[in-house]
Amino acid sequence: MTDDPRPAMQRDVQRLLGRCMLRIQQYERLMKAMLAHHELAGPVETLEGQRSTRIEKLSDKSLGTLVKALFETYVVPDGFERDLLPDDKVPSDRISMAFSFRMSMAPDRWAQTKEAVEDLVAMRNDLVHHLIDRFDVWSDEGCVAAVRHLEDSYSRIDRHYFELVEWATNMEKAREAAASFAQSQAFRDLVVNGIAPDGSFEWSNTGIVRALRQAVVANADAGWARLDEVRSWLSTHEPEQTPETYGCRSWPQVVSESRLFDLQYRTSVEGRKEAWIRERGRS
Repeated sequence: MTDDPRPAMQRDVQRLLGRCMLRIQQYERLMKAMLAHHELAGPVETLEGQRSTRIEKLSDKSLGTLVKALFETYVVPDGFERDLLPDDKVPSDRISMAFSFRMSMAPDRWAQTKEAVEDLVAMRNDLVHHLIDRFDVWSDEGCVAAVRHLEDSYSRIDRHYFELVEWATNMEKAREAAASFAQSQAFRDLVVNGIAPDGSFEWSNTGIVRALRQAVVANADAGWARLDEVRSWLSTHEPEQTPETYGCRSWPQVVSESRLFDLQYRTSVEGRKEAWIRERGRS
């Protein structure tokens, strides 16, 4: 039987180092999930694809890179602003959305929190690359010191992990609240109809104006379309867009109050008075 020259406590060093590494991997995995889901922006039909792309891009990132991204976009100082949909990147012919979940802190607390997490990254790197440089794990004394260090390290890693769990839990609660709001009529009014929760709106951003533009294009003759044909098209393709939704009694009132269309009355061959409409500025 061959004698094993290793101290018996070296197994404890190995076990505790493995425990630290597993906890750090859990920490990294949770951070990647948060960063992949906390903000998305662009045309609605691209959002799910963006999420998959983000998950893939984050899959091989180091802990240091993840922490840098976390404190640039999720854990932010009070007053932080981030333009997710710049005007020059928003397609005019598709519905785009942007959402972002963030946790803001007073600048001094943000700086302290960031420094503490960066210290965790440094500790992780030290455990991975320099443990046996710092401790002689081939001696009982070195193993005793390494065990103390690893137990203390695990306590620190564990505190950071459960802090991140709390942040992720808060983000999930916010996401659930946002999902609930997205199913509400108020959300539909805001996104589809362009009507704010207080009932106000700008005509150029309303669903009825977007629908009118489409209807005019679909029925235009030299830029003009008969209003009765426009109304028929809308009843088939956009039945939820009605003048009453926007506080109007009739389609001519919508045209007049929006100030985005020209309305002209002509006499038909049969002698009837007909309303014609075109988008203002079009010839």
